[in-house]
Amino acid sequence: MINDKNRIRFALPGKGRLREPAIELLMKSGFNFRAKDRNLYATCTNDDIVFIFVRTDDVPVLVQSGVIDCGITGSDLVIERQTEVKAVLPLDFGKCRLCVAVKEDFNEKNFSAFEGKKIATSFPNITKKFFQEKNINIDIIEMNGSVEIMIALGLADAIVDIVETGDSLRDNNLKIFCEIGNYETQLICSKALADDQRIEKIKKRIEGILIAEKYSVLEYNIREDRLKDAEKIAPGFESPTVSKLDEEGWVAVKVMVPRKETVSVMDALANMGASAIFETKIVNCRL
Repeated sequence: MINDKNRIRFALPGKGRLREPAIELLMKSGFNFRAKDRNLYATCTNDDIVFIFVRTDDVPVLVQSGVIDCGITGSDLVIERQTEVKAVLPLDFGKCRLCVAVKEDFNEKNFSAFEGKKIATSFPNITKKFFQEKNINIDIIEMNGSVEIMIALGLADAIVDIVETGDSLRDNNLKIFCEIGNYETQLICSKALADDQRIEKIKKRIEGILIAEKYSVLEYNIREDRLKDAEKIAPGFESPTVSKLDEEGWVAVKVMVPRKETVSVMDALANMGASAIFETKIVNCRL
């Protein structure tokens, strides 16, 4: 099954912080499969896809080589592994920053303070390029896993690591010196399949869920002479759907609104005379 050339081979994180969000997103997108902790792969029961569980940082290399057709991984790992793949779709989770971190009592402000210093990191390529662009020579100590303890052990003068909340840095008496870049999880595919309709279908399904999670549908009634003002408040994804009501001079409006703005939009519409305003959450969509 795993070598079936008629199936899309789709790499997923085998463990770590991206595994469960990736599986949940795919299942919401309509791909049915069973993901057990120790399984190396899972066959999709309603599409020609086999999901293969691998190390997250191996996904870009496997996709570039063509061994895997597409996969979910961090954009930071695509850059770090220096791979040439097609970025199909940002997935809006797993957002993080890659930062240079130092001891709490580090008071230097200039990058020259890092000249000749030892920096521990799991991202040697990104780190090397960052400091090279600033004409600073450093000694990179490549580590796997947690690097926060390296300064306390005296092995490094600074670290370059992924920061989400910053709690781990504070627990180790560290602080951020500067930010190198911002990254998030993305769907990638091999360049050979960049225009493949099967990849496009996967993208559209996932995209439908991502959009649905960001928008709600608002429905309301309003006098027709106030419609243009109402459209300024809630213009919709492209434009509202407007229907005549039996009552002369009134229309019914249906419009997509960013979910985080729904309450304030409802208040504004009510203040201008709209009635029967209610919100419906979108489960899935195609736009």
